[in-house]
Amino acid sequence: MAFTKNQILTLEIESLSSDGSGVAHKDGQAVFVPGSAPGDVAEVRIVKPMKGYAFGRLERLCTPGPDRIPADCPSAGPCGGCGLRHIRYEAECAAKTRFVQDAFARLGKLDVPVLPVLPAPDPLRYRNKVQLPVGQDETGHLVTGFYAGRSHRIVACSDCLLQPEWMNELAARACTLLEQAGADAYGEETQTGLVRHLFLRQGWHSGQRLLCFVINGKGLPRERALCETLQKEFALTTVLINHNTARTNVILGPRTRTVLGPGYIEDTLAGVALRMGVHEFYQVNTPAAEVLYAKARDYAGLQSGDFLLDLYCGMGTIGLSMLPDCRRLLGVEIVPQAVEGAKATAARLGLSAEKADFRCQDAGAAAAQLAAEGARPDVIVVDPPRKGCDEATLQAIVQMAPRTLVMVSCNAATAARDTRWLTDHGYRAREVQPVDLFPRTKHVECIVVMTKE
Repeated sequence: MAFTKNQILTLEIESLSSDGSGVAHKDGQAVFVPGSAPGDVAEVRIVKPMKGYAFGRLERLCTPGPDRIPADCPSAGPCGGCGLRHIRYEAECAAKTRFVQDAFARLGKLDVPVLPVLPAPDPLRYRNKVQLPVGQDETGHLVTGFYAGRSHRIVACSDCLLQPEWMNELAARACTLLEQAGADAYGEETQTGLVRHLFLRQGWHSGQRLLCFVINGKGLPRERALCETLQKEFALTTVLINHNTARTNVILGPRTRTVLGPGYIEDTLAGVALRMGVHEFYQVNTPAAEVLYAKARDYAGLQSGDFLLDLYCGMGTIGLSMLPDCRRLLGVEIVPQAVEGAKATAARLGLSAEKADFRCQDAGAAAAQLAAEGARPDVIVVDPPRKGCDEATLQAIVQMAPRTLVMVSCNAATAARDTRWLTDHGYRAREVQPVDLFPRTKHVECIVVMTKE
């Protein structure tokens, strides 16, 4: 039977899809229903019928499923961020384990053990970084919030439960001070207005705090006084201005200047001392990232004489956390600020370039160059973006023939694809460990350990 738009069906939700939607079936066809939970019996309105499946909207909950709980945030549905606040955290972890299992079995066609997800130490207020778009509410007042799903419409949120309370309080206070100073919000449609985003960062262990205004212009009105007020009220370590005058939805522009403080904050991750501004990639959940890094280090199985290659290394944190176990580290990353940060970290740790070196280069190009030079790393760690590794990188990895390959991925689907490719070219996937770095959202990290056959 073909679905029709606005058709109302009574359905029982059977499971969750990898995007967090509930999945039901009618006459052998799947219906995806956001905001539903396994075991729910609900009236569902078909909003987008497709050939062989459909997308629906939960109209009325008839009987709640056993894992459904009341959502503890009024913005959870509209804001497009937390898609799983309506189910128990234990059920969320079980669902994320299944997401990864399904990716490796169905997409990768791999028979590899996928372990139960390692839960985050705390599912609440775990984010150490937020980038809040600034807009106007219906009364014309400045507000911050999050973009609704698949849009750039701001949903105001006064207390996001994923971020520390001081970040929510600072965002509200900054909007008030900006209004009083006469600043307006940038509008993407008109491409006019001044304040685009508030960028906030916290050193999880150090407690240091960073605020950066992202603006479409040269400066803020009453800039010094406004920044000093916020620094004093919120114990900010540093306050920055990032200039982004481009017609783009990319958040940060290329130039950042310091208004107050040193221009960076300091923290540690898995025992590695770091300095961060706004351009460096850094895992947003420090305690959960330390769980992930410990597992990756265990999988690497490094020996004292080993050469470790860290591709897509970011600030170098994964490789540097493993360096005590090996002889030499080489990290590769395409973002210049991240590479400079990694080099500076190594220098502060007293490491010579022979012990720990970092190159600013595309991972695929660097891997191919190293392979051509006859480099023979014993262990390679890769932590690619969501799109996964390109084929040039994978080919170079196979050519360098490391004993062990550890892949850290934020996208189980591309991880499964790349693991399949490597399996077809002489490697064996030994185990997959999902790790929940992003509680209450659909996202899950995974680590794959592979060895040379």
